[in-house]
Amino acid sequence: MSKVLITGGAGFIGSNLAHALVDNNEVVIVDDLSMGKKENISDIDVTFYQHDVCDSSFMHRLLSEGHFDYIFYLAAVSSVADSVVRPLETHLVNQESVLDTLEYIRQNNLPIKKFLFTSSAAVYGNYPDFPKREDARVQPLTPYAIDKYASERFTIDYNKLYGIPTVAVRFFNVYGPRQNPNSPYSGVLSIVSKCLKNDDTFVLYGDGSQTRDFVYVEDVVNALIKISHLKIASTVFNIANGKETSLMSIINTYETVSGKQLKVKKEDSRNGDIQRSIADISKLKKIGFEPRWSLVDGLQKYWSYYLSL
Repeated sequence: MSKVLITGGAGFIGSNLAHALVDNNEVVIVDDLSMGKKENISDIDVTFYQHDVCDSSFMHRLLSEGHFDYIFYLAAVSSVADSVVRPLETHLVNQESVLDTLEYIRQNNLPIKKFLFTSSAAVYGNYPDFPKREDARVQPLTPYAIDKYASERFTIDYNKLYGIPTVAVRFFNVYGPRQNPNSPYSGVLSIVSKCLKNDDTFVLYGDGSQTRDFVYVEDVVNALIKISHLKIASTVFNIANGKETSLMSIINTYETVSGKQLKVKKEDSRNGDIQRSIADISKLKKIGFEPRWSLVDGLQKYWSYYLSL
């Protein structure tokens, strides 16, 4: 049985990962609950610390005493808009804490099997190169994207320079159970779900033509676990579905799935918002991974989950 640390493990993706790992691993979670929720992990047997990953003395002690085999670094202020408003505060979480953890592992020769850092498709920016390959040009346009890109480079180069087994992934638009719809910075589909269920008005920033590559969280978790067990290191993978969908199109599909009409109020686009996004996932497929969830199937399962809350 392996010992696994998940930072941000009470959040949306982290809690789904914890559920997938807990039966065959000893799972430790660190989360300050600023975006995550304790109830996301209350039904599984994990060791939970409500703590800030920026507290280096706490993290150093945990890393020394934990003897972890795998570290999944998901802790982040996962909001582009929030990083524009609070660039320094979000930088401390999204970059400084990552580097501090890597450096402590290096200085103390901690014998981990894999350190996996979760980056974002936001690093690609608005360059007109589609679909986005991992070796494509990057154009981080916001503090969030800048920190994510810098942290993934630190992660990758800590393998090249110091031999620490590291890998990074770039999430595209992940959706599914345990997303927090009450956060103004949550994923768009969780907010749409809440508005559909409660007959609230959804605020659409832009004209709805902006596209995203939506991937169901179960596919994301399966990809994370597969990548973490690969012997390959010092590289980055896109995690996505490989399909491009406009926001208006997915809203229309979700209306069909839910049988409800969404009330929409249009506002101007926000600073830093990306107009178009689609991933090339051929690198992920080469390691034997195939997304299993279509958009319709994922939305149906997500809607059923959301109705049960």
